[in-house]
Amino acid sequence: MENKEKKLYTKAGDKGLTALTPAAQVSKADERIAAIGGVEEVISALGMVRVVTTCPIYRGKLERIMKTLRTLSKGLADARSGRYAFSEEEISFLEQDMDKMLSKMPEGVMDDYLPGGCEQSARLDVAYTTTRACERAVVAMDRRYAAPELFKQYINRLSDYLLVSARYSDHLNGQKPADAPATPDAPAIPAASVTPTVESVVSQVMARLGGAASMDLGRAKKLIAAVEQRALETGKQAVIAVVNAAGNPVAVHVMDGTFLVSYEVAVKKAYTAVAVKMPTMELNKLVQPGGTFYGLQSLDGMVTFGGGVPITVGGVIVGGLGVSGGTGEEDHALCQYGLSVFESL
Repeated sequence: MENKEKKLYTKAGDKGLTALTPAAQVSKADERIAAIGGVEEVISALGMVRVVTTCPIYRGKLERIMKTLRTLSKGLADARSGRYAFSEEEISFLEQDMDKMLSKMPEGVMDDYLPGGCEQSARLDVAYTTTRACERAVVAMDRRYAAPELFKQYINRLSDYLLVSARYSDHLNGQKPADAPATPDAPAIPAASVTPTVESVVSQVMARLGGAASMDLGRAKKLIAAVEQRALETGKQAVIAVVNAAGNPVAVHVMDGTFLVSYEVAVKKAYTAVAVKMPTMELNKLVQPGGTFYGLQSLDGMVTFGGGVPITVGGVIVGGLGVSGGTGEEDHALCQYGLSVFESL
């Protein structure tokens, strides 16, 4: 049998026509095609932000937005069917997150600024202006083909969200408004710190601890031994993992009788606790639909149920503990015990 080579190009659009739906061929100059192309440009611009952000929580938010835009794009192509819809919760999510960012920024940050305070904010500014252009294309389409009201609202709110996100990134990076006087006693954080290396993160933690290692093998093994003893006393079998402040595994111990999958889950729990700076038991409440971190649960490497806790010394995270073997509540209880004895080890 002859194998036919698959090709990406079909030559069907060489005459300036394209398929809006399987049953509708339209001109590539059609307002609907311009609006759909605008949404695709926004998704690509957000991808440029996603690739540089080091915060898994914010990356999860970007992915949630990109998925909503995918649905919106399909809806613009087939607006009358009503098959491609999303909840008003997506708009509420943008508004609530904007309010939180604005509450943490000083006055003047939104009034006067120069793009390029840091790489992430610069990419967000590009995404913001791309979204504004997309909104104009959707409004132009609406005049002739009636775009759904929720779609127009979402694009409008998204442009505001991206502008606030850009200024918030500058704020976290120490960037001041364009007309703010320089303050030698409070130097700006270099833009490169937005994408820190593992070594730089560890160095900062060690400096704050007066040179103490974030989590060495000896202490990790003692912590694991203490948690294992507690598990035995309570009739539990578990995999116990300890990671350092950068989220990298230091030691993993597998008790007899544990599930094969528990090894990977324990390591991910410890990593997640360090990445989001909170116990995974608490995180579970925040990733439910409408929650602050909704969408984070879909990220690779993240676990959002009980059994992971950050380990702190003097208010500074020095590592994470992950336990997997029982229910989320049982694993969390073993982690809590580990934290209670850690300082004495």
